[in-house]
Amino acid sequence: MVRTDSKQEYIQSTFSKIAKSYDLTNSLLSFGLHHSWKNFAVSQLGDFSEGKFLDICSGTGDLAMKIAEKLSKGEVRALDFCSEMIEFGKMKIAKHGLEDKVKFVLGNAEEIPFENDIFDGVTVGFGVRNVEHIDKAFSEMYRVLKRGKRAVCLEFSSPPSPFFKPFYLFYLSNILPIIGGLFGGDFDSYKYLSTSIKKFPNQERLKEIMEESGFKDVKYYNLTLGIVAVHVGVK
Repeated sequence: MVRTDSKQEYIQSTFSKIAKSYDLTNSLLSFGLHHSWKNFAVSQLGDFSEGKFLDICSGTGDLAMKIAEKLSKGEVRALDFCSEMIEFGKMKIAKHGLEDKVKFVLGNAEEIPFENDIFDGVTVGFGVRNVEHIDKAFSEMYRVLKRGKRAVCLEFSSPPSPFFKPFYLFYLSNILPIIGGLFGGDFDSYKYLSTSIKKFPNQERLKEIMEESGFKDVKYYNLTLGIVAVHVGVK
């Protein structure tokens, strides 16, 4: 596997290669659970029916769509730095008739191309671990969020159970790359994804990173035995 000059370029290349099969492999690798995880994440934004929202590292737009479906008035900006992912996301948005509510933006989570204090909620789902500087991404989320509003992060995490964790790590190291390679068409890309999950900060450390970025009242919720966690912070 050939590395490019930076993590950003490598990740961009990785997701470009798996964009076409991304949604399918997400469902296979999570046994379909990613839909309920994302529903829970969106619920943590609070009750809303209007407003302006941002989903960073949006991929093909799953979280952005779930937010948009709750809006009677407003919009969601779906930010991603991989143009191939955005193209598949646009087709999915059109299929669901949400083109008026979801607008894709090509951009970097470390330099969000929007003004300060303009969003009523910011989300990121399974993307922040792929950012080169996680603290910068959270600082940018904080910057563009309105005072008193919430940021929600859904990400793979570290199961706290000493009995379950070894089985989970075996799955990450041995099963995930095989399934991803077979259905996603690129074994190396899914080996990277496995490694990125194992290296990602645990629940407590991610909570600290959000607090260091300025967020208050940061809480997290373990889902499915801690395979994933949802972190919520308030500006």
